Amino acid sequence: MLPTEGNTVPPRYRYEQIADNLAERIASGEFPPGSKLPSRRELIEHYGVTEPVIDRAMQVLRIKGMTETLPGVGVFVAE
Repeated sequence: MLPTEGNTVPPRYRYEQIADNLAERIASGEFPPGSKLPSRRELIEHYGVTEPVIDRAMQVLRIKGMTETLPGVGVFVAE
């Protein structure tokens, strides 16, 4: 078995890593409640991934109740 730090298992998929990173950035106040997250294109460039990966990460944040999506407007941090 491989040693783990504090019994935590690192995320398996890139979308999970991105969702976790964005969740940390939200929790730290970088993106306060009500603020708009960067656009899909900006996130693709920032993380160096494809559109489906960003879409999946956004889905994770939405399911967790951390964000709200306004179609045609953007993704916002939940109040």
